[in-house]
Amino acid sequence: MAEESLTTEQKAFAVNMDLARYGAFAEIGAGQEVARWFFRAGGAAGTVAKTVSAYDMDVSNSFYGKTDRYVSRQRLQTMLDYEYGRLQEELDGKRGEKTSFFVFADTVVATSFTRRNEAHGWLGMKFQRRPRTQPCQIIIHVRLLDKENLVQQEALGIMGVNLIYGAFFHYGTQFITSLLDGLTAQRVEVDLIEFSGPAFQMVDNRLMALELVRYGLTSAAMFTANGEVVQAAEVLYKKAILVERGSFRPVTRVTLDMLNVARARFVQEPLVQGEPILELMEMTLKNLSDEGVIDYADFLDRVDILGSLGKTVLISNYGEHHRLATYLFRHTKKMIGLVMGVGTLREIFDEKYYNDLEGGILESFGRLFKNALKLYVYPLQETAKGPLITADSLRVAPNLQPLHEYLLKNNGIEGLYDVDKTCLPIFSRKVLAKMRKGDASWETMVPPQVSRLIKERKLLGWQS
Repeated sequence: MAEESLTTEQKAFAVNMDLARYGAFAEIGAGQEVARWFFRAGGAAGTVAKTVSAYDMDVSNSFYGKTDRYVSRQRLQTMLDYEYGRLQEELDGKRGEKTSFFVFADTVVATSFTRRNEAHGWLGMKFQRRPRTQPCQIIIHVRLLDKENLVQQEALGIMGVNLIYGAFFHYGTQFITSLLDGLTAQRVEVDLIEFSGPAFQMVDNRLMALELVRYGLTSAAMFTANGEVVQAAEVLYKKAILVERGSFRPVTRVTLDMLNVARARFVQEPLVQGEPILELMEMTLKNLSDEGVIDYADFLDRVDILGSLGKTVLISNYGEHHRLATYLFRHTKKMIGLVMGVGTLREIFDEKYYNDLEGGILESFGRLFKNALKLYVYPLQETAKGPLITADSLRVAPNLQPLHEYLLKNNGIEGLYDVDKTCLPIFSRKVLAKMRKGDASWETMVPPQVSRLIKERKLLGWQS
């Protein structure tokens, strides 16, 4: 039977028939939807050591301890560790020599009949590849997008089976794409995935975050400077956000000057003062693609450089600025600042980019500036003797000039003027070309720590 033709029930049956694996299911919040598939498929006696569904808070606490948040990564980890420990304690002596143990766990909140809450949850697998080896682990966070509770439970069950089957029979990108088997991106979103353990030592979770976006399981994924994948919703929650969009190929002195000058203005905003601020460096799939192809080594070079500067990275498929704004405002009601150069602002005022919107450029701008958002615009000097083009002096189409003036006067757009003028002649594409030709003058165009890292690790095609 071709693997791609397997139904959810057939996947569950295939796991049941693998008698070398034996495990437990612990599910909180949306019924025993995953375990149910394995009982339905037949042969579960050879796979399922036990199932548990602790709905009562006190019962759950008696197993896993008290917690402030029951639907959280921390709670899932506690469940996985506790149930795995019990399996080994109770069964290792009897069958550990020939059996690979596993635990599947989930903690989920589905849509309640009393309130229209966001349906989401954490799912995970802790499992041995071979008997009596150190366990590996896979954790994912999902959003359940169906409107009705019963349909959400169905989607959760399918996703859980895909996770278990994939952990045993798939690897890397194949695992990622298989998570949506029997589902669609309109029903579920997987916005975080993390692999750990000895079998996954060669897996870079930042690449896996990129793959989630690339294959449409989510529209955005996030990781910290140290490479830890994080749930974007938690990181963005109730934060004022300052975002610099770019390709960062490489990070130059201009990159940091733009951010520093914008931050100096952003913190003075009345809506920002006293609020926690999150800075993000965002790359879209378009930023990462060269003629539609993503170079993974090049991607990792860029994020390594950003990580060396302590930056949190957001990967998205939000090519249009209004789509990014909508995504961010889904998670925070605080002010958002978008940092960009005049060249990007010029593109924003080009009507050809909005042919897919019924309301054209006005619809796009309405979505972009619907909430508390401001564009912080860095000036441009295209040639050494050319004029300095600012947010105010930028020429747009005559029919859009009133819109441009309106946004300037009403604080939708703010030009950045207190800039380091020695940065103005620096363009990342020229820096990259110099790096690859062995022209050492590029080193003065990037921050010192970036220069050191590029040379030490030979990043981005650098030639000595």
